[in-house]
Amino acid sequence: MKKLLNEFKNFLMKGNALDLAIGIIIGGAFGGVVNSLVNDLLMPPLGLLLGRVNFSDLYVQLNPSAVPLEAYTPLAAALEKGAVVFAYGKFLTTLLNFVIIGLAVFMLVKVMRKAEERAFGKATEQPATTTTKPCPFCATEIPMQATRCPHCTSQLE
Repeated sequence: MKKLLNEFKNFLMKGNALDLAIGIIIGGAFGGVVNSLVNDLLMPPLGLLLGRVNFSDLYVQLNPSAVPLEAYTPLAAALEKGAVVFAYGKFLTTLLNFVIIGLAVFMLVKVMRKAEERAFGKATEQPATTTTKPCPFCATEIPMQATRCPHCTSQLE
């Protein structure tokens, strides 16, 4: 049992597992910041520019005959009354969250790659050495040292 606990402790303390745990915690916190940015700072002015629209309340009712609603009923009230809705406003907000997080991750990876190149130098790619050539008679790829094509059996120069 003690050996198992030691192995588990070693696994948790390895760099990869610890880095993953830190990434998840920071990612969760970053998601909260982006949600607040979108919901509290970006969407209200955008809604004001578009005619005092609250994006989180934008929806289309799919069962208007079953549950009649008054015009401009908020989404929460419509759901409370049992309306079936297509809540595209929440989707737009979530989509904007995703785009901002994706852009931030893209920029972070770009900065990290640039820093890695500066720290370790650019990776030099070795030119690929060719080991095959096309047969002049049948165009099949054959080894460079071949004197006869294994496909068409032609004698090569």
